[in-house]
Amino acid sequence: MADEAVFRRVLIKLSGESLMGDLDFGADPNRVNAVAQQIKVVHDRGIEVSIVVGAGNIYRGMSGAAAGMDRATADYMGMLATVLNALPLQDALERIGVHTRVQSALAVAEVAEPYIRRRAMRHLEKGRVVIFAGGTGNPFFTTDTAAALRATEVRAEVILMAKNGVDGVYSADPKEDPSAELIPELTHMDAIQRGLKVMDATALTLCMENGLPIHVFNMDDEQNIDRIVCGSAVGTLVKT
Repeated sequence: MADEAVFRRVLIKLSGESLMGDLDFGADPNRVNAVAQQIKVVHDRGIEVSIVVGAGNIYRGMSGAAAGMDRATADYMGMLATVLNALPLQDALERIGVHTRVQSALAVAEVAEPYIRRRAMRHLEKGRVVIFAGGTGNPFFTTDTAAALRATEVRAEVILMAKNGVDGVYSADPKEDPSAELIPELTHMDAIQRGLKVMDATALTLCMENGLPIHVFNMDDEQNIDRIVCGSAVGTLVKT
């Protein structure tokens, strides 16, 4: 904890798979607790932390049921699944002393606040972690786009894009092309034009238009989030 933070407010984009651990689908309590500990380290530095969580870990189990389904209906199922991920993450953070609020773009008043931008910013100012669930509240938009949108709305300085099993953005899929090379830095436009799997094109365009940098890093190393917020070069930096 010797290094000083270089960011004041960040948004962390967690995939659903980052909560899955060794399970085929669902959330592994040990993995959720480990992610919560990583967030606590950053929060304890005085950094204002917001989170957008995906639902790949749950939706993987529903993919058979969603096959052939109307796209909008399937997307709403995915949005509800992000709420199911936000709640155990909130619980894990609260159990280690980090005050947390879940705000959902879909109305689930019994378990989460509605998303209200000014309220979210006030929570951050008071030192609470805010988990944004329910995606954007609209079908046809991914949780990547939700992350770009919420980060822009709450004036986050950077998006920390957590990946599983890869150290950043590569020139090709490293699982298919052994010669693929890690790209330490590139622009949003480069990522869009080259079709690199950073975020979907809608999210990348929104980040580019608002000058919002993205750090893509490997979530498997539990020190990476803290390294990035302290200014270390980790993974790939996408910037204008």
